[in-house]
Amino acid sequence: MPPHTEHGHNAHAHGHEHGHAHADGHEHERAHGQGGPAAAAHPHPYPHPHPHRWRLLLLLCLAQFLLIADVTVVNVALPAIGGDLGLSASGLTWVVTAYTLFFGALLLVGGRLADRFGARRMFLTGLTLFTAASVASGLAAGGGTLIAARSAQGVGAALLSPAAMALVMALFQGPARHKALGAWAAVGGAGAAVGVLLGGLLADGPGWRWIFYVNLPAGTLALIAVPLLLGPPRHTPGGQAQRRTRVDVPGALLLTAASAALVYGLAERSWPWLAAAVAAGAALALVQRRTRHRLLPAALPGRRALLGGSAVMLGAAGLLVAGFYLSSLHIQHTLGRSPLVTGLAFLPVAVAVTAGAHLGGRAVSRFGWRPVGAAAFALAAAGAALAPTGGLWTGLVPGFAVLALGLGAAFVCATTAALSEVAPEHSGLASGLVGTSHELGAALGVAALASGSFTALPFPALALALAAAALLPTGRPSPTAARAMAH
Repeated sequence: MPPHTEHGHNAHAHGHEHGHAHADGHEHERAHGQGGPAAAAHPHPYPHPHPHRWRLLLLLCLAQFLLIADVTVVNVALPAIGGDLGLSASGLTWVVTAYTLFFGALLLVGGRLADRFGARRMFLTGLTLFTAASVASGLAAGGGTLIAARSAQGVGAALLSPAAMALVMALFQGPARHKALGAWAAVGGAGAAVGVLLGGLLADGPGWRWIFYVNLPAGTLALIAVPLLLGPPRHTPGGQAQRRTRVDVPGALLLTAASAALVYGLAERSWPWLAAAVAAGAALALVQRRTRHRLLPAALPGRRALLGGSAVMLGAAGLLVAGFYLSSLHIQHTLGRSPLVTGLAFLPVAVAVTAGAHLGGRAVSRFGWRPVGAAAFALAAAGAALAPTGGLWTGLVPGFAVLALGLGAAFVCATTAALSEVAPEHSGLASGLVGTSHELGAALGVAALASGSFTALPFPALALALAAAALLPTGRPSPTAARAMAH
């Protein structure tokens, strides 16, 4: 989805002098609130502009593009995948949710690992795993193998994405960083739009397996070119201390277990699994109270706004991805249209999300988070109600586009509200939490709504309109935020 790549841009730009990960693998503690003046005093790994920084940005954006496209590209190919592998509706749900589940649940851990072992190393590790899992997905002979490979893709994406952002922050400073972040944000819209079209072209042409095979040449190119262009690792003071940063393994495992049990319980309508999710969540809360290395510090300034914005992000992402899932099956199964037509039908939706984000950013600055958030979800509900009233081009496409327009604004409300009160030294952690909410929201939305139809979407959209009015903070973004981005 387009907003997926925009979660952390403001936050990262605000906090880059407080320990954004360096390309040499010796980073500060910016993502987890353990940095500070001492960390900020370390010299930058690239005191002079890197000679290949723009080429590197292109490759890093390419890697991020693969992660974004792999969400939407699969939706178009679901009927073909189900037919070839004999997957039930529940199995098709897991083809989508397995990827977003592991991507979201492990994203904070991926940031921690990049801190400890180095952004360069974790980028290459994540990209290697993602590329290999993509090939395994294409070669899958059964539904279980495909779902396992998609899970491995999600793990690779969770390692790759924060490390790629860390490399961007290490390579660019000053006004050039603002341009680099703009290019990074544009990857979101391009990834969603090209993903749906590419999925239609490949599923309608050489076959659905090629939606995974195309990751191989792009991933291999980045794996070879990025380390060559970066050059030898550069060392900075404090590197050995940084390597002692601990990763909350029990917390990561419990978060993943709770998320997986919740997704499975919703998808299968299984009360025992939902109870298991609650138990795992309670155990996670207990572990977080007793550990010194929490996934989310209890005393984090701006915690309430961060949690509220993240909750709204979770709901918005779930609604949008569930819309993609339901409409893809409806267009191909009920209306009998081809995958290519389905991909073309989704292009206005991808454009509408981007337009909604742009308009939402302007509206939030003028009217504030709560009214814009509530209005955005109300607009989404109206679009969802319009979608079933006509045919493909007279009902579903314009209705889905209106829904996406509203959700694009909701994404901006959620992101800016979540990051509004977070101090710069906690910006990496905050943006990671927003990203986690996006991915887990996508998984939960598909699991909860997959058994319904587009006619059911207005009700959660209206509920989210009420929730946004309660969860989002009062007020509006600081007028100095845009200037802070250009530091």
